[in-house]
Amino acid sequence: MTSMDHGRTMFKMWHWKPPYIVEVTGTLKGYDQLLNLVLDEAVEFLRDADDPLKTTDQTRRLGLIVCRGTAVMLVSPTDGTDEIANPFVQPDGA
Repeated sequence: MTSMDHGRTMFKMWHWKPPYIVEVTGTLKGYDQLLNLVLDEAVEFLRDADDPLKTTDQTRRLGLIVCRGTAVMLVSPTDGTDEIANPFVQPDGA
């Protein structure tokens, strides 16, 4: 996250998904170089008891949580994303 613009990313709602099938949204309050996240107003999306790969409409409020970086699989903003040009594409003949 070191390349992110801190002013635009901090204190926004973020969606966090660790590899053991728990999905959480919350306001990003802080992070470190190991991707440990501090989320405030966190809400967990509960899973279907019969099919753990499906989320239900039920949620559970968690409040302020610390997400260990090794458990973080995906971090994305809840308000969507914008497509940008690929900065690594080399022009033809270069």
